[in-house]
Amino acid sequence: MKRLLAAAAITALCATGVTAEVKVGMITTLSGGGAGLGIDVRDGFMLAIAQSGRDDIEVVIEDDQRKPDIAVQLSDKMIQSERVDVMTGIIWSNLAMAVVPAAVNQDVFYLSPNAGPSPLAGKGCHQNYFNVAWQNDNLHEAAGAYANGAGYKSSFILAPNYPAGVDALTGYKRFFEGDLAGEIYTELGQTDYAAEIAQIRASDADSVFFFLPGGMGISFLKQYADSGIDLPVVGPAFSFDQGILQAVGDAALGVVNTSQWNKDIDNPTNAAFVESFQAEYGRLPSLYASQGFDTANLLLAALDEADPSDADAFREALRAADFNSTRGDFSFGPNHHPVQTIYAREVIKEGDVFTNKILGVALENHSDAYAAECKM
Repeated sequence: MKRLLAAAAITALCATGVTAEVKVGMITTLSGGGAGLGIDVRDGFMLAIAQSGRDDIEVVIEDDQRKPDIAVQLSDKMIQSERVDVMTGIIWSNLAMAVVPAAVNQDVFYLSPNAGPSPLAGKGCHQNYFNVAWQNDNLHEAAGAYANGAGYKSSFILAPNYPAGVDALTGYKRFFEGDLAGEIYTELGQTDYAAEIAQIRASDADSVFFFLPGGMGISFLKQYADSGIDLPVVGPAFSFDQGILQAVGDAALGVVNTSQWNKDIDNPTNAAFVESFQAEYGRLPSLYASQGFDTANLLLAALDEADPSDADAFREALRAADFNSTRGDFSFGPNHHPVQTIYAREVIKEGDVFTNKILGVALENHSDAYAAECKM
């Protein structure tokens, strides 16, 4: 059985008597709905830590159970009792909004491996907050740009009613040049989409765009495929990622989705990451795993230049982003969110495994719409 790197890294510190010079607090979703996303972020992050060979980093990992109140309690514990230097790990935007502002205002650095709510990119930006994944709107903006190129004129759009869902539909509408045949906010965690599918059927849509991460996307895609509706579907990677595709199966084949990462991005860092992740965990990495891996490598590169106790120097080292990303070139915009290329991918089947292949660029060197509102 493959070892759990998180436990191994922490145990190694205790067993050797080494005192960690840097303590990282990871709050992520490891149980219940959406656990696969948090597990992938954790595993990607810990793979990079293990590969670094450093023995001066301790990672404290806790399960937020996808509950904001639990996340806040864990954050308070990590900051006040564990005395962490850096925090990371949160998947869901509503949890990020509950935790991040308080953490960074207590002089803790926060490196987001996933959630990128618009307030934290705009007026709520902070010098100690860095997002290594994307701003929430980005992949949806790319989906809107792809839909234009595909000739779609009337999209029916839906997403769950929470911060990332609002950002998703806002992003798609920002770039989509056609009309909306319908717009729905569903319940977070919803699994029955019969009513929404009936509305799609009754509309004059020529395409469907949806953002439903984790189990929500699995349920929707299966029900949509069973409905017999023959409209093309476009979405972000979150509903077509590696861990989800196996559960969706044939219903996802041929669907175009948008992502800043894929396993076939051609650079040495990505090739090595895909190979080592698969060897360590016995599965292909997901978008979330790549983001966890990149987040850890950003941290490691910054630690090579400065200690978190020297906040100004450490902040500048993070801002420089001098690390080899699985995405290739990586840089931060003025609001500490990535400027990056976003691809259109197609769901395919390789042997018995459902996966994605890159079709082309949807948006090149793309930044977010909120940077101008950030005053740092």
